Amino acid sequence: MSIATAERASAQTPGDEAIIRVDHVTHNFVEKNGKVVRALNDVSLAVRPGEFIALVGPSGCGKTTLLNMIGSLLAQSEGSIQVLGQPNGRIDRRVGYMFARDGLLPWRTALANVMLGPEIRGVSRTKRADAARQLLSEVGLEGFENAYPARLSQGMRQRVAIARTLAVRPELILLDEPFAALDAHTRTRVQARFTELWEETASTVVMVTHDIAEAVALSDRIIVLSGRPGQIVADITVPFVRPRDIEEIRFTHEFADISERIWTLLKQH
Repeated sequence: MSIATAERASAQTPGDEAIIRVDHVTHNFVEKNGKVVRALNDVSLAVRPGEFIALVGPSGCGKTTLLNMIGSLLAQSEGSIQVLGQPNGRIDRRVGYMFARDGLLPWRTALANVMLGPEIRGVSRTKRADAARQLLSEVGLEGFENAYPARLSQGMRQRVAIARTLAVRPELILLDEPFAALDAHTRTRVQARFTELWEETASTVVMVTHDIAEAVALSDRIIVLSGRPGQIVADITVPFVRPRDIEEIRFTHEFADISERIWTLLKQH
C-alpha cells in the first residue's frame, strides 16, 4: 500500500459538501495585564461528512481553541466558521463533545450517566434505558450498569463516557484528548472499541491529540499546526482503508513513514 500524503498550504476540501468550514479564522486572547496573545492565525479548514480529522501540534498552538470554536464554546476574533450548515455561536444538539477526563456525574450510575443526554432531549425512560444498556454492552460494560463512577477504573469510566457521547447520536463528535488519561494498553483497547462503534455510524469526528501514533491510527486526515500562533502547515491524508485494525496497522511501514513525517514537521515549525 502506498502512502498518499497530501500536504497543502491550506487545508481546504473542494466543493460545497463540507460539514465544517473554517475560513481565515484568527483568535486572540487578552491576558489580565491587557496583553493580546494570538493563539491562531488565518486558519482555513473544511471537513466532509463522515471524515475523522485529527488536529496535532505543539502545546499552546491553539488546537483546543479551534475545537472549542467549532463547538460554539468560544467565538473567533476574525474570520467565519460554519458547522452543520449554521454559523457558530449557538450550542447545537447535533454535536457531541468528549473530553480527556470522563466528566461522569458521580451521583449517577453508569446507566444513568449514559441516559443523561436522551433524558434532557425528552426521550422516554424505557427507550433511553434500553439504548443505554445496549451501548454499555457494546463498550464491554454489560453487568456494570448499576455501578457508580467511583467503583469503576479509569478505562471503564472512559468507556462509559464514549457510550454517553454516542447515546445522543451526534452528527458531529468533538474529541479533546479523549484517551490521554489511560495507560498505553487500556488506551489501545478503548481506541479500538471507539473506532469500531464510530465506523458503524455516519458521524463526523474532529479530535485534538498530542499523540502522533493515535492520530495516524484513528484518523482519515491529520491537520498539523505550527507553534503559536497556530497555523496549518500540512494536511496529511491517512491511506488506511476502513474498517481498519488499529493495532495491526501500527506495525506497517506506512504507519512509521507518516509518523516520521509529522515529527519532522513539528520540529520544523
